[in-house]
Amino acid sequence: MSSIMTNASALTALQSLNQTNKSLEMTQARISTGYRVASASDGAAYWSIATTMRADKNSLAVVQDTLGLGAGKVDTAYAAMTKEIDTIGEIKDKLVAATGASSTDKAKLQTEISALQAQLKMGADGATFSGANWLSLDTTTGTATAGIADDAKIVSAYTRTVAGAPALQTIDVDVDSLKLYDAYTDATTPNTMKGILDGVRLGTSGVRDNTATAATGGTVAATDGYSVATLTVVGFNDVQIGQMLTVVDTATKEMTDAATTLGTAKKRIDIQKSATQSLMDSFDRGVGQLVDADMNKEATRLQALQVQQQLGIQSLSIANSNAQSILSLFR
Repeated sequence: MSSIMTNASALTALQSLNQTNKSLEMTQARISTGYRVASASDGAAYWSIATTMRADKNSLAVVQDTLGLGAGKVDTAYAAMTKEIDTIGEIKDKLVAATGASSTDKAKLQTEISALQAQLKMGADGATFSGANWLSLDTTTGTATAGIADDAKIVSAYTRTVAGAPALQTIDVDVDSLKLYDAYTDATTPNTMKGILDGVRLGTSGVRDNTATAATGGTVAATDGYSVATLTVVGFNDVQIGQMLTVVDTATKEMTDAATTLGTAKKRIDIQKSATQSLMDSFDRGVGQLVDADMNKEATRLQALQVQQQLGIQSLSIANSNAQSILSLFR
C-alpha cells in the first residue's frame, strides 16, 4: 500500500542513518581523545578501575619524590660519615706519635689533635640536608624518649590491603646508632645517651659507659674515661695514651658500622626507586589496556561508517522520492 501520510521506507532509512551517525560520532570521539572509555558513561566499571589506578599512580609518583628526598639525606650523612672516619684516623695517628713523646712534642701534637677534633664537629654539624641532620643532634626534646633519637622513616611504597584500603610502607633508619654528637645531658646516663664522638668511654674497654669519668693526667684509675671529642695527650702518660687509642679504635669501629647502615639504606632506596618506577609503568600499561582506543581498529571503523553514512543518506533520499511518484497517478 502506498501512503502519503506514512512513509515507512523513509522512517526505516532515517532510523538507520541516525544509528550510523551516532556510531560515527563515537568513533570520531575515540580518535580525537585516544580513549575507548573516556568517561563513566562509556563503561562505568572500566572507568572506575582506571580512575583508581591513575590515583594510585599519582601516589606512587609522590613516593618516588620522597625516596629521592630520603636518598639525599642518606647520601649527605654517608658522605659526612666517611669523611669523619678519615679524620678520626688522623687523630689515631697522632696518638701513636704521642706515645713516648716528650712534653714539648705532645703539646705540638695536641695542637693538631684539637684542630682535627674541631673538624670532626664542623663536619657533623654541616651534614644537613633538607633540615635533617643525623650526625649532630639534640635529643633533649622532639623525640619519643629524651636522649634517644627517633628512627628516620622514608616512605618507600604505596600499596592497598586485601580490603582495598591504602597503606604506606617505610624504610627505617636507626638514627640513634648514627649520631656522633648529642647535646642531651642526663645525670644518670651521662655517657651512653651521648654520641659516638662526644660520649665518654672507659679506657679499659673503649665502650661508652656511665661509670667512666674524666681521666686525670699521670694517674691511672679503673674508671678512667675519654671522649674522642675532648681527649688530650698533654700531661698524660703512655698507659693512658694507650687507653685513648683503644677509645679511638672502638669509636672508629662504631662509625664504620654506622656507615654500613647508611650504605644499606641507600641500596634499599635505590632498589625501591627502580621497583616503584616499574610499578608505575605497569599501571600505565594496565590503564591503557582498559580504556585506550585501538587506533588501527577505529580508523578502519571510521572509513566503514563514513561509507554507511553516505549510503544512508542516499537511501533516505530514495525513500523520500517515492512519495513524489504518487503524483503521477493524478495527472
